[in-house]
Amino acid sequence: MRILGITLPDEKRMEIALTAIYGIGRPRAKMILMKAGVDGGKKAKELSPDEENKIRTVIEQGGFKIEGDLKREVGGNIKRLKDIKAYRGVRHLRRLPTKGQRTKTNARTLKGVKKTMGSGRRKTEKT
Repeated sequence: MRILGITLPDEKRMEIALTAIYGIGRPRAKMILMKAGVDGGKKAKELSPDEENKIRTVIEQGGFKIEGDLKREVGGNIKRLKDIKAYRGVRHLRRLPTKGQRTKTNARTLKGVKKTMGSGRRKTEKT
């Protein structure tokens, strides 16, 4: 099943499968299914074409931003913070955590793999 160009996983229950769309989490997925009148426990491959169309119309007429629009908005917000040189924008530029987390240890998601530093001097050869 495809919605807005995103293929939903066939083997997952609909309330989980809808979360494959950027901007739809579990609570919003449940709300969409409730409005469409579709059981959340049904798998994507078990849906009838009529139920698929109901879900599609609820998502399109829901009035919330998803996928490309939402990604553009988030990217624009981060760019604005970088342009005005706000603290959070500078943290984004330096690829560091923006919400006050410690960086002496942890923070590996943003900082990447740990680079071990040596003592700063070369090993001397023993003769």
